[in-house]
Amino acid sequence: MSLLPISREAVSAVMACVLCGPFAAQASDVHYVPTPMNVVNAILELGGVGAGDFLVDLGSGDGRISIQAAKRFGTRGFGVEIENHLVRKANEEAQKQGVADKIAFETRDLFNTDLGRASVVTAYLLPALNLRLRPQLFEQLRPGSRIVTHDFDFGDWVADARVTVNVPDKPYGPPRSEIMLWVVPADFSGTWNWRLPVDGREQAYEAVISQKFQKADGKGRIETGAAALGRMKISGDTISFVMGGEVAGKAAWREFRGRINGDTIAGTAVTIVENGNAAGDGVSVPWRAVRSQRSQMDIGEPQFGSGSSNKEQK
Repeated sequence: MSLLPISREAVSAVMACVLCGPFAAQASDVHYVPTPMNVVNAILELGGVGAGDFLVDLGSGDGRISIQAAKRFGTRGFGVEIENHLVRKANEEAQKQGVADKIAFETRDLFNTDLGRASVVTAYLLPALNLRLRPQLFEQLRPGSRIVTHDFDFGDWVADARVTVNVPDKPYGPPRSEIMLWVVPADFSGTWNWRLPVDGREQAYEAVISQKFQKADGKGRIETGAAALGRMKISGDTISFVMGGEVAGKAAWREFRGRINGDTIAGTAVTIVENGNAAGDGVSVPWRAVRSQRSQMDIGEPQFGSGSSNKEQK
């Protein structure tokens, strides 16, 4: 769905009052405008939606995102919507398009929806609802799950990718739509320990990591000496970083790449500098780290509202 033909800022301000105030029950009267099909296709493409995905569309309107995914890729999933007549229309259209065996639509509050099966979540919600939804996404979605939104973001959780789609007949704001992608990151925060050979002798490594959303930094040690950490990247359950310092008076640097599984990381370590000399292509060795002390990824402050929680617009 979309919004009334006024600016995005005005829509956000008005709906924030409606959704959180005493007139929340009237929020469903906001005019429904279908999402253009070029935007629907851009959502599916940016999200990398495929046959193996399970897609959950929050505020599914007439069901066109889920129906198009099922038709193009064979994607399974469901949509939730507050308006009964739109749910009926979506299920009828799924039957008509021959994809009712893959997708279904329900009248349901999105905040009471179990997202655990989703590998992809799509949403066209106002900013206040996105912020309220954010903790639920981190709690229920697996690392690596993708979230794609239309026009409105998740505040200080920066999108991993975005595209702009021209929409000449858009009924509010500029004649274009912003489509944004987030990949749910694994929680890499805490203290990690492992051992690797350096200059022919096994050394103890430690990394203490702090993390906010998909961004992380930290400090490290190799044996008893301080080590630098840099170039940290987290995407879903995969991580990479470089770590190094002086060992026995000589520089030693490695690039680490691995996959997080609970309190372990398994992957490879590639030598960049050893014995103070550049290592060329580098030597790759297996690497396994264990989290000895847990911390907690920062996902911002929870947002609460007093109104009905499913007056989203599509």
